[in-house]
Amino acid sequence: MKKLLSVILLAVSFLTLALSSPAFAADAALGAKVFSANCAACHMGGNNVVMANKTLKKEALEQFAMYSSEAITTQVTNGKNAMPAFGGRLGADDIANVAAYVLAQADKGWAS
Repeated sequence: MKKLLSVILLAVSFLTLALSSPAFAADAALGAKVFSANCAACHMGGNNVVMANKTLKKEALEQFAMYSSEAITTQVTNGKNAMPAFGGRLGADDIANVAAYVLAQADKGWAS
């Protein structure tokens, strides 16, 4: 009986691991493409053509509590003020990739 229970637990453990989806790691290179197609018109070079003080530069992101993947993802998904929501246009993976790209660019001063 113990052997049968052990086999069942082992099988359940194996199936749980085998069928679970792998953790998603954001890809800044893919995010660059999405950014170029959807964000660059207003945020070229990390700037902001609508609200000049709310750039994507590290200092501004920190000042406005936006220097995190979660904050950027929320902003891109839901929009705020003059920024439209992209949650209906872009998938969660694309938005996560954009957030990774924005943070990577902010860290290097938006230099190429």
